[in-house]
Amino acid sequence: MSGPGQGGAGVGPYKNVSASGGWTGAVRRRAVAALPPDKLLPDTQPAYMASWVYVFGVLTVASLIVVLVTGGVLALKGPAWWHVSATGKYVNGLHLWSVELFMFFMVIHLWGKFFMAAWRGRRALTWVTGVVCFFASIGTAFTGYLVQQNFDSQWIAGQAKDGLNSVGIGAFFNVLDFGQMLMWHIVLLPFVLGLLTAWHVLLVRWRGIVPPIGATDPADSGTASHAPGEMP
Repeated sequence: MSGPGQGGAGVGPYKNVSASGGWTGAVRRRAVAALPPDKLLPDTQPAYMASWVYVFGVLTVASLIVVLVTGGVLALKGPAWWHVSATGKYVNGLHLWSVELFMFFMVIHLWGKFFMAAWRGRRALTWVTGVVCFFASIGTAFTGYLVQQNFDSQWIAGQAKDGLNSVGIGAFFNVLDFGQMLMWHIVLLPFVLGLLTAWHVLLVRWRGIVPPIGATDPADSGTASHAPGEMP
Protein backbone atom coordinates (compact mmCIF):
# COMPACT_ATOMS: atom_id res chain seq x y z
CA MET A 1 0.00 0.00 0.00
CA SER A 2 1.34 3.42 -0.89
CA GLY A 3 1.73 6.14 1.66
CA PRO A 4 0.02 9.55 1.76
CA GLY A 5 0.70 11.67 -1.27
CA GLN A 6 1.37 8.73 -3.62
CA GLY A 7 -0.81 7.76 -6.55
CA GLY A 8 -3.92 5.79 -5.69
CA ALA A 9 -7.35 4.71 -6.84
CA GLY A 10 -9.58 5.26 -3.82
CA VAL A 11 -12.10 7.96 -3.06
CA GLY A 12 -12.48 10.50 -0.25
CA PRO A 13 -10.18 9.71 2.68
CA TYR A 14 -9.17 6.49 0.87
CA LYS A 15 -7.89 8.17 -2.30
CA ASN A 16 -4.31 7.18 -1.47
CA VAL A 17 -5.02 3.44 -1.46
CA SER A 18 -2.66 1.83 -3.96
CA ALA A 19 -4.01 0.38 -7.20
CA SER A 20 -1.85 -2.73 -6.71
CA GLY A 21 -2.78 -5.86 -4.78
CA GLY A 22 -4.29 -8.21 -7.38
CA TRP A 23 -7.93 -9.21 -7.33
CA THR A 24 -8.22 -8.77 -3.55
CA GLY A 25 -7.07 -5.18 -3.87
CA ALA A 26 -9.52 -4.60 -6.71
CA VAL A 27 -12.40 -6.00 -4.64
CA ARG A 28 -11.37 -3.86 -1.66
CA ARG A 29 -11.19 -0.70 -3.74
CA ARG A 30 -14.61 -1.34 -5.29
CA ALA A 31 -16.12 -2.06 -1.88
CA VAL A 32 -14.63 1.08 -0.33
CA ALA A 33 -15.73 3.19 -3.31
CA ALA A 34 -19.32 1.91 -3.08
CA LEU A 35 -19.60 1.79 0.71
CA PRO A 36 -16.95 3.82 2.54
CA PRO A 37 -17.10 3.42 6.36
CA ASP A 38 -18.79 6.80 6.89
CA LYS A 39 -21.56 5.67 4.53
CA LEU A 40 -21.77 2.06 5.73
CA LEU A 41 -22.03 3.11 9.40
CA PRO A 42 -23.12 6.78 9.35
CA ASP A 43 -23.32 8.78 12.58
CA THR A 44 -25.82 11.28 11.12
CA GLN A 45 -29.10 10.84 9.25
CA PRO A 46 -31.44 13.18 7.33
CA ALA A 47 -33.94 15.02 9.52
CA TYR A 48 -36.94 13.29 7.93
CA MET A 49 -35.84 10.02 9.53
CA ALA A 50 -37.31 11.30 12.79
CA SER A 51 -40.67 10.07 11.46
CA TRP A 52 -42.01 6.81 12.93
CA VAL A 53 -42.42 5.24 9.48
CA TYR A 54 -38.65 4.79 9.33
CA VAL A 55 -38.51 2.83 12.61
CA PHE A 56 -40.19 -0.34 11.37
CA GLY A 57 -37.29 -1.42 9.18
CA VAL A 58 -34.96 -1.50 12.19
CA LEU A 59 -37.61 -3.24 14.29
CA THR A 60 -37.96 -5.90 11.59
CA VAL A 61 -34.23 -6.61 11.59
CA ALA A 62 -34.09 -6.62 15.42
CA SER A 63 -36.94 -9.13 15.68
CA LEU A 64 -35.33 -11.28 12.97
CA ILE A 65 -32.17 -11.52 15.08
CA VAL A 66 -34.23 -12.78 18.04
CA VAL A 67 -35.98 -15.27 15.72
CA LEU A 68 -32.66 -16.66 14.49
CA VAL A 69 -31.08 -16.91 17.96
CA THR A 70 -34.07 -18.58 19.64
CA GLY A 71 -34.65 -20.81 16.62
CA GLY A 72 -31.04 -21.96 16.73
CA VAL A 73 -31.39 -22.92 20.39
CA LEU A 74 -34.61 -24.83 19.69
CA ALA A 75 -33.02 -26.67 16.76
CA LEU A 76 -30.11 -27.79 18.95
CA LYS A 77 -32.28 -28.92 21.86
CA GLY A 78 -35.03 -30.71 19.94
CA PRO A 79 -38.82 -31.21 20.34
CA ALA A 80 -38.62 -33.06 23.66
CA TRP A 81 -36.96 -30.01 25.23
CA TRP A 82 -39.32 -27.33 23.93
CA HIS A 83 -42.45 -29.38 24.76
CA VAL A 84 -41.44 -30.61 28.25
CA SER A 85 -38.82 -28.34 29.80
CA ALA A 86 -39.98 -25.09 31.38
CA THR A 87 -36.98 -23.32 29.89
CA GLY A 88 -37.70 -24.91 26.53
CA LYS A 89 -41.29 -23.70 26.61
CA TYR A 90 -40.06 -20.20 27.47
CA VAL A 91 -37.58 -20.15 24.57
CA ASN A 92 -40.27 -21.58 22.30
CA GLY A 93 -42.57 -18.74 23.39
CA LEU A 94 -39.85 -16.18 22.66
CA HIS A 95 -39.40 -17.71 19.22
CA LEU A 96 -43.12 -17.62 18.50
CA TRP A 97 -43.66 -14.02 19.58
CA SER A 98 -40.51 -12.78 17.88
CA VAL A 99 -41.86 -14.34 14.66
CA GLU A 100 -45.22 -12.63 15.22
CA LEU A 101 -43.50 -9.28 15.75
CA PHE A 102 -41.20 -9.86 12.78
CA MET A 103 -44.14 -10.43 10.44
CA PHE A 104 -46.08 -7.51 11.93
CA PHE A 105 -43.20 -5.04 11.64
CA MET A 106 -42.28 -6.27 8.16
CA VAL A 107 -45.81 -5.86 6.80
CA ILE A 108 -46.01 -2.29 8.16
CA HIS A 109 -42.53 -1.56 6.77
CA LEU A 110 -43.48 -3.01 3.39
CA TRP A 111 -46.74 -1.09 3.08
CA GLY A 112 -45.15 2.11 4.39
CA LYS A 113 -42.45 1.95 1.74
CA PHE A 114 -44.99 1.04 -0.93
CA PHE A 115 -46.98 4.21 -0.32
CA MET A 116 -43.71 6.18 -0.22
CA ALA A 117 -42.74 4.70 -3.63
CA ALA A 118 -39.49 3.48 -2.11
CA TRP A 119 -38.15 2.37 -5.51
CA ARG A 120 -37.51 6.01 -6.45
CA GLY A 121 -33.94 7.20 -7.00
CA ARG A 122 -32.53 3.98 -8.47
CA ARG A 123 -33.75 1.97 -5.45
CA ALA A 124 -35.71 -0.63 -7.44
CA LEU A 125 -33.39 -3.46 -6.39
CA THR A 126 -33.72 -2.40 -2.75
CA TRP A 127 -37.50 -2.66 -3.05
CA VAL A 128 -37.34 -6.02 -4.87
CA THR A 129 -35.06 -7.62 -2.26
CA GLY A 130 -37.44 -6.46 0.48
CA VAL A 131 -40.44 -8.01 -1.29
CA VAL A 132 -38.59 -11.29 -1.87
CA CYS A 133 -37.66 -11.31 1.84
CA PHE A 134 -41.36 -11.08 2.63
CA PHE A 135 -42.23 -14.13 0.52
CA ALA A 136 -39.24 -16.09 1.87
CA SER A 137 -40.38 -15.34 5.41
CA ILE A 138 -43.84 -16.75 4.62
CA GLY A 139 -42.27 -20.04 3.56
CA THR A 140 -40.05 -20.05 6.63
CA ALA A 141 -43.00 -19.45 8.96
CA PHE A 142 -45.06 -22.14 7.20
CA THR A 143 -42.36 -24.78 7.60
CA GLY A 144 -41.99 -23.67 11.22
CA TYR A 145 -45.62 -24.58 11.87
CA LEU A 146 -44.98 -27.99 10.29
CA VAL A 147 -42.09 -28.89 12.61
CA GLN A 148 -43.79 -28.12 15.93
CA GLN A 149 -44.26 -31.87 16.53
CA ASN A 150 -47.76 -31.51 17.99
CA PHE A 151 -51.35 -31.99 16.83
CA ASP A 152 -51.41 -28.50 15.29
CA SER A 153 -48.50 -29.32 12.99
CA GLN A 154 -50.08 -32.66 12.03
CA TRP A 155 -53.35 -30.96 11.10
CA ILE A 156 -51.62 -28.19 9.15
CA ALA A 157 -49.45 -30.73 7.30
CA GLY A 158 -52.47 -32.84 6.39
CA GLN A 159 -54.35 -29.86 4.98
CA ALA A 160 -51.28 -28.49 3.19
CA LYS A 161 -50.58 -31.87 1.60
CA ASP A 162 -53.86 -31.82 -0.30
CA GLY A 163 -53.30 -28.26 -1.48
CA LEU A 164 -49.72 -28.88 -2.65
CA ASN A 165 -50.64 -32.16 -4.33
CA SER A 166 -53.40 -30.39 -6.24
CA VAL A 167 -50.84 -28.10 -7.93
CA GLY A 168 -48.32 -30.90 -8.57
CA ILE A 169 -45.49 -30.02 -6.19
CA GLY A 170 -46.29 -32.41 -3.37
CA ALA A 171 -43.68 -34.90 -4.61
CA PHE A 172 -40.91 -32.30 -4.36
CA PHE A 173 -42.09 -30.49 -1.22
CA ASN A 174 -43.41 -33.22 1.08
CA VAL A 175 -44.99 -31.49 4.05
CA LEU A 176 -45.51 -34.85 5.79
CA ASP A 177 -41.76 -35.50 5.85
CA PHE A 178 -40.55 -34.02 9.16
CA GLY A 179 -36.86 -34.26 8.26
CA GLN A 180 -37.35 -32.44 4.96
CA MET A 181 -39.44 -29.68 6.54
CA LEU A 182 -36.96 -29.30 9.40
CA MET A 183 -34.07 -28.75 6.99
CA TRP A 184 -36.13 -26.25 5.00
CA HIS A 185 -36.97 -24.41 8.20
CA ILE A 186 -33.63 -24.33 10.03
CA VAL A 187 -31.12 -24.39 7.15
CA LEU A 188 -32.28 -23.49 3.65
CA LEU A 189 -34.90 -20.79 4.14
CA PRO A 190 -33.14 -19.01 7.05
CA PHE A 191 -29.95 -18.93 4.96
CA VAL A 192 -31.81 -17.38 2.02
CA LEU A 193 -33.67 -14.96 4.29
CA GLY A 194 -30.49 -13.90 6.11
CA LEU A 195 -28.63 -13.41 2.82
CA LEU A 196 -31.46 -11.34 1.34
CA THR A 197 -31.74 -9.24 4.50
CA ALA A 198 -28.01 -8.49 4.50
CA TRP A 199 -28.19 -7.58 0.80
CA HIS A 200 -31.22 -5.38 1.44
CA VAL A 201 -29.51 -3.50 4.27
CA LEU A 202 -26.36 -2.98 2.18
CA LEU A 203 -28.46 -1.62 -0.67
CA VAL A 204 -30.14 0.79 1.76
CA ARG A 205 -26.73 2.00 2.88
CA TRP A 206 -25.50 2.23 -0.72
CA ARG A 207 -28.47 4.10 -2.21
CA GLY A 208 -29.42 5.91 0.98
CA ILE A 209 -32.71 6.13 2.88
CA VAL A 210 -35.60 7.00 0.59
CA PRO A 211 -36.97 10.47 1.43
CA PRO A 212 -40.68 11.32 1.68
CA ILE A 213 -42.39 12.13 -1.61
CA GLY A 214 -41.69 15.76 -2.49
CA ALA A 215 -38.56 16.03 -0.33
CA THR A 216 -35.11 16.49 -1.80
CA ASP A 217 -33.37 13.17 -2.33
CA PRO A 218 -29.75 13.34 -1.04
CA ALA A 219 -28.81 10.61 -3.52
CA ASP A 220 -29.57 12.97 -6.41
CA SER A 221 -26.83 15.34 -5.30
CA GLY A 222 -24.36 12.59 -4.35
CA THR A 223 -24.50 13.46 -0.64
CA ALA A 224 -26.57 10.57 0.67
CA SER A 225 -24.83 10.47 4.03
CA HIS A 226 -24.35 14.23 4.55
CA ALA A 227 -27.53 15.90 3.37
CA PRO A 228 -28.70 19.34 4.46
CA GLY A 229 -30.94 19.22 7.50
CA GLU A 230 -29.24 16.21 9.05
CA MET A 231 -29.82 15.16 12.60
CA PRO A 232 -27.22 13.48 14.81
